[in-house]
Amino acid sequence: MSSPHIREWSVAGAIAALCLAMALLAPGYFRAENLSAMLLANVPVLVIAIGMTLVILTAEIDISVGSMFAVLSVATGVLAKAGLPIGLVALAACLAGAVLGSLNGGLVAYLRVPSIVVTLAAMVALRDALRWATQGAWVDGLPLKFQWFGLPQSFYPVIALLIAGALVGGAAWALRNLAAGRAVYATGSNPEAARLAGLDTRRIVFSVFTLSGALTGLAALLNAARFSQVPSNSGLGLEMKVIAAVVVGGTAITGGKGTIFGTAFGVVLLGMVGPALTFLGINAYWEKAIQGGIILAAIVTDASRFRFPLRGRKHASSTAATSA
Repeated sequence: MSSPHIREWSVAGAIAALCLAMALLAPGYFRAENLSAMLLANVPVLVIAIGMTLVILTAEIDISVGSMFAVLSVATGVLAKAGLPIGLVALAACLAGAVLGSLNGGLVAYLRVPSIVVTLAAMVALRDALRWATQGAWVDGLPLKFQWFGLPQSFYPVIALLIAGALVGGAAWALRNLAAGRAVYATGSNPEAARLAGLDTRRIVFSVFTLSGALTGLAALLNAARFSQVPSNSGLGLEMKVIAAVVVGGTAITGGKGTIFGTAFGVVLLGMVGPALTFLGINAYWEKAIQGGIILAAIVTDASRFRFPLRGRKHASSTAATSA
């Protein structure tokens, strides 16, 4: 097992162990309706987590995605209710998300404001602005041609899974094979070295925030299309779930290390915990505690690996650096 993929295999092993435990203790967990519900609930999380992975790879953070998701979900519902075609609604959701993301990215990249400060302010401002604009009212009466994208309800999980799978595969390929993907890793690993190598690190940070916003818009669309109404309080706590999935999947919070597939495994593992507790008759309040324990274990594992690196890995790294 190669060291770059230890975390992915570890999380995959945890998923397999949880599946085995549920198969023995609560076989009903694997009923088609429950699996479909888990899939639909976590596809938006996965889509946002892809963008969050890119942001964290550059050693930044975005805790405004939950509020952004709520604003874009309501906006998507309003546009759909106004009778716009699904294609235009989708385009508007992604563009609006990109604009919101670019505002965060511009402040972080070009004005050098810490990302935690910028996105905390955006989280509060967007949530309060939405609460003021809607007065707590939900967007209801969405047209049938918008719900499930006008397809039979049984088709929608397949469509959502195909979209998520294409995004995961495309993002993973781009990070591994394109110069832009390698630039993201370089920016998070050593910004000064990246600048000396000719990379425009400010543009890279701006771009990943913009792309993360666009993906949040797509996630809002996928979520809104599931129901006949859109809650004005969507996305509460979503930012923590997304960040947790990214960290559990192996992306270092300090940047420069991580994979999209690891993030996908993290989303699957954390997404399985809540329904598993329900089937086992355990109070749902334990879900956050268990998720926190998983996150803590992931961070401690990363810290121990950096503090006590394998001698062979250090030798390989120094050899590679000398060759470069």
